Amino acid sequence: MKLNQEPSTPTFHELWEVSQAAAKLTNHACAISARHLKDGITRSIFNREVAYYARSIVRDVEQGKKTIAQGLMEIKTEQRSLSHQSREIALRGLGVVAGAMQVATGAGICYASVGTLCLIAGMPLMAHGANNLYENGRNLVTGQSDTTGPLRKGYHSVSSAMGYGEREANMAYGSVDIGLSAYSVTRRVFKPDSWRLFRYISTDKIRAYKTMGPSSLAFEAISDSITLEQLYQETKK
Repeated sequence: MKLNQEPSTPTFHELWEVSQAAAKLTNHACAISARHLKDGITRSIFNREVAYYARSIVRDVEQGKKTIAQGLMEIKTEQRSLSHQSREIALRGLGVVAGAMQVATGAGICYASVGTLCLIAGMPLMAHGANNLYENGRNLVTGQSDTTGPLRKGYHSVSSAMGYGEREANMAYGSVDIGLSAYSVTRRVFKPDSWRLFRYISTDKIRAYKTMGPSSLAFEAISDSITLEQLYQETKK
């Protein structure tokens, strides 16, 4: 059915089809608001607004102001928009948690190595973590998606001085971020039950990922996949 055709009186089946799509949109909105809006009043207002919007489309189709195809398209567009917004909020939330974990891991590296690895691994990891925490946290609060933290701005400045652009700077930032993450889970750490009175030996150490639980490893993989997706988007620019 063409979108630009003149509206006509819908049949019972066509009106039922639009009504069902509107009901699915309302249910979808309820599920999203339950996930992201903790305040009951705010959640109720959001659900009501989406329900009113869905009903207005059904009413326009019923009165012949919109065609069936136009009504269905508007409902699907709104549903895709809500899903996209929900995904963005979830990713920013993950980014905040991942940034906090990077800061904690960097501090742990500095402490465990008595400062010997702080300059080359601990401090860079903390700096990236703090920057990721700032960018994702600000995006989450303001609803933006383009917050640039001070560390990323530093990458931009260095890239510009070398004759490159922001695309190359963002790719370098993402690559370093993944590299630091890979190091944090593959570095050698002491076994939980290791203890020596005079000295530690190599058998007392294992790779860090072996001390991490399945949920921690899964979260690390998700965080890295988000960064890889951002890198992929940069290559398309």
